[in-house]
Amino acid sequence: MGILNTLLRAVTWWNGQTLNTQIHTWRKGVKVGEDAQGNAFYTTRDGKRRWVIFNGEVEASRVSPDWHGWLHHTYKEAPTDRPLAHKPWEKPHQENLSGTPLAYAPAGSIRRAEPAPRKDYEAWTPE
Repeated sequence: MGILNTLLRAVTWWNGQTLNTQIHTWRKGVKVGEDAQGNAFYTTRDGKRRWVIFNGEVEASRVSPDWHGWLHHTYKEAPTDRPLAHKPWEKPHQENLSGTPLAYAPAGSIRRAEPAPRKDYEAWTPE
């Protein structure tokens, strides 16, 4: 299975970092930190380029708002150096679950395991 994983990494980007990204990270990257999901964040020595190596599936919504701001140069310091202040009403970051079994389904949706009966209409029955 090791050879197959190496081949997949060499030609696909959605199975984790590509071989080229791994070499670039090894040669020019400086690790800045990790988030709660295990994603690793890097920058070049001069600080001009920033990138993330995902821990698992490559999905942009898995990057928390704190690290997203750092990646896009909104914040100069990384969240590991200077954490953002959060309000008590803020919920923890959650990735986009659309298209997964964990996606939101309102009451009465056929995607629910046990749809609630609808009470806003009366079914027609022929006489």
